[in-house]
Formats: sequence, structure tokens, C-alpha cells
Amino acid sequence: MATACPPLSLQPAYLPGRSARARRPLPAVRCSAVGEVMAETPAVGTVEEPLLVSAIEGEEGRETAGLAYEAGREVNEGRSELVDLVVEISLQPWKVFTPDGAILFSDILTLLPGMNIPFDIVKGKGPVIFDPLRTAAAVNEVREFVPEEWVPYVGQALNILREEINNEATVLSFVGAPFTLASYCVEGGSSKNFSKIKKMALSEPEIVDSVKETHPELPLVLYASGSGGLLERLPLTGVDVVSLGTVDMAEGRKRLGSNIAVQGNVDPGVLFGSKEFISNRIFDTAESW
Repeated sequence: MATACPPLSLQPAYLPGRSARARRPLPAVRCSAVGEVMAETPAVGTVEEPLLVSAIEGEEGRETAGLAYEAGREVNEGRSELVDLVVEISLQPWKVFTPDGAILFSDILTLLPGMNIPFDIVKGKGPVIFDPLRTAAAVNEVREFVPEEWVPYVGQALNILREEINNEATVLSFVGAPFTLASYCVEGGSSKNFSKIKKMALSEPEIVDSVKETHPELPLVLYASGSGGLLERLPLTGVDVVSLGTVDMAEGRKRLGSNIAVQGNVDPGVLFGSKEFISNRIFDTAESW
């Protein structure tokens, strides 16, 4: 019977101007005939600063590799609010593969109820905003977001993750870009043409102008789906790292230049291969640029 690992997404991240490093041993990963992943993980020494953070800051060191997977949002929309479950799901891929980053399990719309924007996840349809924001008056009714009050479970989960990982990897989180969140809130859900939010942006530009950046010290990685044709424009957003999506690593580095960090890409389908095959593809990607 063929064996297979779950189709996760491997995301090596690299620095401008860095040479290829010696290949390091990866955790020994094996899969059972029913697809259950088991790993024999070597001991990893605690570092003063996680390697992914060092990479984003442009410090010398080896290339880093991360792994992301989508756990699904439609089974139980409340599970991202359950601290124990959030921690367990977040730690699963890190314990199996010991990548350089562990990603907090969450949803980009988690903050909306705390802003007085209720929504639901409808199976087969996705997020549905009950009262879309279509006017300046509606925007003014949006409540100031206070994380400690409305999403305390996020901070609790992050603290536990940091303790569990003990600085052996970077704890990562993700948020929806401002336009992504705004489009959900204005359109009322997913949209293909974004006509309603475009109308608001053009007819009431003061709403768009009022959006302020509140945490400029956080390093930001920008991933825009299907953005290969716009790659050169992505650094103009002011982010710290550009994620290449499906663009070849060497081509992406050539097009972006050497002044911004780049997050690469390994086809998640390689996880159906052997440990040696997976390792070789990761290192080949790291060395291709």
C-alpha cells in the first residue's frame, strides 16, 4: 500500500545577498500506510534569537525553512477561540517536522466580533458579514479593537506556544491585509470584482485615508495569491519579506533585487515523497537563487 504524508506547504525563507550554506540534517520523518505522520526528532539547541527573525533582519546564518498547513474553518467556527486546541494544532507540524517557525492556528476574521462586526462561517460559502459596512456612518460605528478584552485567547495561546517551543523556532502569526479585511466587511463576504468596496473608496476617500498603521515594529511577510505578474510592485507596499507564491526562486530573486528578503516555495506535493526526496527539494530551492 502506498504511503503518503499530508499535503502541507513548505516555505523556505531566504535573505538578500546570502550564499548557500551546508545542508543540515532534517528530522527523520516516516509515514504509516494510513497516512499518519510520525517523526524521530533530533535535539535542537535553544538559540538567543529564532533564526527566522534573524533572517528577516538580514543577519548572516543558514537558510531557514517553515511549514504551513490549512486546518479548515468550516467544521467548528469556534475552535480558534479554544486555547488548548489552538496550541495543539499549532504545535502538530512543528513537533513532526521541527521547521524554523511555528504558525499560530487562527483565522483572519478572528478580530471582527471585537470590532462590533458580527459574522458567521457558512459551509460551502465561507464568511458572511451580517451587517456590511457601506457608509462612513457605518464605519464610524466600528468599535476600537482591544485585543486583551475581545481576543484574550490569542495572547494566551501565543504565550503557551513560546513556552513550549522555548525559543527553538520563531512563533509566527498571520493577519488579513487591510484591503482583505475591508473587502469582507464592505462586500459582506467573498467577492470576485470588489465593486462595493471600490465604490466606497472612490466616493468616500476619507474612509481609506483614515486607516493607520499601529504596529510598525512588526516584520511583515506579504503573500499575494497569483501575483507573479506584479512581483516587482510588492516591495513598494513597505513589507519586510515578499513571498513568491509559484514564481521560481531564482527568477523571483532576479526580479526583486537584493534589497528585500524573499520567502521561497516548495510544492506541497513533495510531502508525498520520501524523506530524502523532501530534503533534497528543500535544499535545491534554498540553493537555486
